Amino acid sequence: MGISFLAASCGPNDSGTANAEEFTDCVTTALAEGGRVDLTAFEWTREPASFSIEGDTLKITTAPHTDLWQRTYYHFRNDNAPVFQIRTREKYFSFVVRTDFTQSHQRFDQCGIVMYLDSENWLKGSVEFENEEFQHLGSVVTNNGYSDWATTAIPADVKTMWYRFSRRADDYCIECSTNGVDFSQMRICHMYAGAEEITFGVYACSPEDFSFTAVFTDMKITECMWKAHDGQQPDEE
Repeated sequence: MGISFLAASCGPNDSGTANAEEFTDCVTTALAEGGRVDLTAFEWTREPASFSIEGDTLKITTAPHTDLWQRTYYHFRNDNAPVFQIRTREKYFSFVVRTDFTQSHQRFDQCGIVMYLDSENWLKGSVEFENEEFQHLGSVVTNNGYSDWATTAIPADVKTMWYRFSRRADDYCIECSTNGVDFSQMRICHMYAGAEEITFGVYACSPEDFSFTAVFTDMKITECMWKAHDGQQPDEE
C-alpha cells in the first residue's frame, strides 16, 4: 500500500508510523479550529491519474480500471482506487463533504466518502453511474475481506451529493443529502478493525475503461451528529 504525504502537520510522521510522542490527531485539530479540514494534512493511499488542490477544493481525475471490491459474488479483488485520508483516534465525530460528479458518464464511475483501513477492511458511500436513466446511490462495507453492496436507484441527472460519515467507537453511520442540511441514513455498520486509530476521507474511481474528474468541497468535522440511541436498551450480559 503506497502512501504519499503532503504535509506533516497532522497524522503519522514521515516514516509512515505514528507514535504517542509525534501523533497529532486530525479530528482533534479540526474541532479546535471550528471544524475546518486542512487538505494539506491528508495522505494518499495510491495517487490518482492527477489531482489538484485549490483552497478548500480537491479535484481528483480517475484512471481507468480502478475500483475497491473484495470477493463477494463477483469473486474478484479490486484494490487500486485512489484514497485521500486523514487519521484520528477520536471515537465520536462526524465528517461532511460535498461531491460533484458532473463529468461521470461511464458505468460504475463513482466518488464519495471512504474509511480505508487496509485492503480487507474498509467502507465507502457514493453514487455509481449506471446509464442515462438512473444511477446507484449506495454503500459498501468490507469486513475481513468480504464486501457487501446496498443500493437504491436515483435519477441520472443528480450530479452532486453530500455525505456525512459518523463514528461512535467501532460503529459507523453513513448519511447523504442533496442540500447539505437534511441528511438521510444510508447505512449503519460495525467495523471489526475500526475500534482504535482509523483513516477516513474521500475517494474516486472508474472501474471500466473511462476517466472523469470528481470535485470535493465543503469538508468539515463536527461533533458526532449520530446521536446515542434513545429507544430499546441493550440486553443484559
